[in-house]
Amino acid sequence: MRIRIPTVVTAALLAGLTASVVTAVRTDGMLEDRGRILLWNGIAWALFAAAARTVRKVPVRAATALVLTGGAAVAIAGLTAPPGTSTDMFRYAWDGKVQTAGFSPYDHPPVAPELTRLRETWLFPPQSACQDPALVEKLKLYVADGVCTRINRPAVHTIYPPVAEGWFAAVHELSPDGSRHKALQAGGATLAMGTTVALLVVLRRRGRDPRAAALWAWCPAVPVEAVNNAHVDALGVLLTVLALGTAAGTRRGALLGAAIAVKLYPVLALPGALSGLRPRQAVRVVLPAVAVIAFAYLPYVLASGAGVLGYLPGYLHEEGYQSGNVRRFALLRLVLPDPAAGPAAAVVLLLTALYVLRHGDPARPWSGALLVTGTALLLTSPAYSWYALLVVALVALDGRWEWLAVPAAGAVLYIGGEPWGNHASLQSLSYGAAALAVLAGAAVRTRSARKRPVPCEPGSGGCHWCDGGTRPPAPSRPCRTPAHDAASTR
Repeated sequence: MRIRIPTVVTAALLAGLTASVVTAVRTDGMLEDRGRILLWNGIAWALFAAAARTVRKVPVRAATALVLTGGAAVAIAGLTAPPGTSTDMFRYAWDGKVQTAGFSPYDHPPVAPELTRLRETWLFPPQSACQDPALVEKLKLYVADGVCTRINRPAVHTIYPPVAEGWFAAVHELSPDGSRHKALQAGGATLAMGTTVALLVVLRRRGRDPRAAALWAWCPAVPVEAVNNAHVDALGVLLTVLALGTAAGTRRGALLGAAIAVKLYPVLALPGALSGLRPRQAVRVVLPAVAVIAFAYLPYVLASGAGVLGYLPGYLHEEGYQSGNVRRFALLRLVLPDPAAGPAAAVVLLLTALYVLRHGDPARPWSGALLVTGTALLLTSPAYSWYALLVVALVALDGRWEWLAVPAAGAVLYIGGEPWGNHASLQSLSYGAAALAVLAGAAVRTRSARKRPVPCEPGSGGCHWCDGGTRPPAPSRPCRTPAHDAASTR
């Protein structure tokens, strides 16, 4: 069978994308060379954009194979080096070990003397390592109560919800001794590929173009954040995709509840999941979600009581959503005084959620979920790029690619930082550009929708079409139902 040029071009772009991800994650040091990491991430994003465009010209069967093989290639690229830009995975590994040793992860901080016997040298290097400024900078070491460790915030309790803790324990239990960071990275690669497969299944079942799954499978944020840094957010993303794409009613609620109990922010997908539902239908989603969260917390509450909140209150205070080097609500603070930015963000987000609940399409719950989640990230403008992994998956479901500017903005802000001088200015610049991209994409889509021919009521002479009122109905076209027309243009 003759191989078409777009297939070859797409495969070549994927090869370049994979190589650029490998180079980015293998750059020495934990954000030690920010400029080089940012450069290679930028190259990866450019190749990703080109590949996502050319794959649209590839036949569906060949494109599906490319989505899977390309997704596997970039996931493997994330496995080629230890975590390069985040230390969160070290806390995951520690929490998993603590649980399998019979302790609640919410009871003691990592430096607690009760857990001394559990310490391993890859997580707790010798004290001399923390006295070497070069090692401290390269490995991002921390010292608390005289203990040298790679775990961030070592003097405080864990912050992660119970389903995330269950994932950490499961990975530790199933991993061979000495696997260290590779176990969680392999788990992240499994979650990333599982999400790719789930997206392909959902898109096919809904009669939509499966090539859109490439927007998740090949996005550089996935191998970097879900695989190399092994962020547990990937588990919440998979559960949310399954909830919105494959489930309804009670099962949808249960899956969403599990996603929320991984990392709290999948709650932003709830308005989309409830859009267009009657009160009784909405209850069938909300109650199972609440029940799953409650049951997930129950064993930890019995073991640790109120300690299950962990460091969450302290984290929110530390992150602050207050003035500082990296500030929250950066875009709103360009036009509003600092004290008004937080309340204004809450009002905008609430109005967005209400809009989705009232006007959202129940057949496309991911569309409303994308609008609410993306808006929340634009409003809060976080410095942590992995928060936007859910946006990437929702873009793959919905097709509004302009929202990918949000994870790109997070990556620029998180990696850029110091070389750019004023971090707060970079925050406003990156998220401002993302907001403009989203608005521009929405304007283009609105204009295209107005120009697109829409079916009119059938007349005596057959099926008539009209073009946004700018031309008279056009007879002699084959009759097509509005539903068929809508499906073909998505």
